[in-house]
Amino acid sequence: MNTIGEVKLNFSKLQESLKGFDWRSLKKYASPHAADDLNAFLEKLPQNAGQTMLMIAGVTWAVAGATGLFTTVQLQKLTEVRASLQEAQALKPTVPQVTDVPVNAREVEDFVAKIKDIYSGLKITANGPSISITAGGLGAFGQFREAIGHVQNGGQGWNVNIQDFCVGRECERYPLSASLRINKVSVK
Repeated sequence: MNTIGEVKLNFSKLQESLKGFDWRSLKKYASPHAADDLNAFLEKLPQNAGQTMLMIAGVTWAVAGATGLFTTVQLQKLTEVRASLQEAQALKPTVPQVTDVPVNAREVEDFVAKIKDIYSGLKITANGPSISITAGGLGAFGQFREAIGHVQNGGQGWNVNIQDFCVGRECERYPLSASLRINKVSVK
């Protein structure tokens, strides 16, 4: 069935139901005396319902009105706060996060293998992303200093941090020892 046919069918049903409606029953509500009847009802209401009931109804209506007014005011304030919050969030810049990421252990081992031959008077070992440089005597201080500088400039993007550093006779095992941790900076 098409939509036009459905509309015609519904319209015919509506016409049939309106034929049985008594239109004269609405006449009493539309008469000029209807307002007078309402006025008379309201004037007799205190006698019929009692003043206590009217006071309760009045207080109830007053509370309902005050609640409605309060709710409206609070919703307006909430809307203003939400708009200002969205505006503030729109102005907030995105801040990148900088983190240190350990260098690949294989990269560190390859670097240590290259520099071991250059600094023959030092013991240089790789342990994951860390490099340990030690010397048996203070006479190797020049090589020790140069080896640390070489590690500082060793790889692209390396960020070298000193974990442990000791120079002198007070050192426990070796008079020259340094432990360097190597990271790369990651920006997200």
